[in-house]
Amino acid sequence: MEQQHGAYLVSDDPGRLDAAAVHAYLSRSYWSENIPLATVQRALDGSLCVGAYDPDGRQVGLVRVITDEATFAYLCDVYVLEAHRRHGLSKAMIALVLRHPRLQGLRSWSLRTRDAHGLYAQFGFKPVEHPESHMMLRFPNVYKAANEQPKG
Repeated sequence: MEQQHGAYLVSDDPGRLDAAAVHAYLSRSYWSENIPLATVQRALDGSLCVGAYDPDGRQVGLVRVITDEATFAYLCDVYVLEAHRRHGLSKAMIALVLRHPRLQGLRSWSLRTRDAHGLYAQFGFKPVEHPESHMMLRFPNVYKAANEQPKG
């Protein structure tokens, strides 16, 4: 799926993804600081991704979806580079993902955010019902630990 959004292109074509550009942003983000490039590449390869591209074809945004394409989807790694914000790119990418043919009829979607609740609420996302029933196993320093391992 592809669509023009003003001067930008929004596309699910995996051949357009620029792992180095995605890594440059994610490695400085609050949710995946120091993530290794190889981990970003594996994540992109195993996910349905929608990117935003400037008129020169450079990747300026991403929405990544982890899904079984039957029952569940987890929306993550949503970003637009600072210089390209205020053009509706996040909304355009999320809208494309939500109407993507491979993601129709899912029972539930999930996401985590620290500061973009208003964006996701526009698409019907709500706080978790019955948070006491949700559990997680997290390793918040895994990228830091991986980067500190001796090379050799």
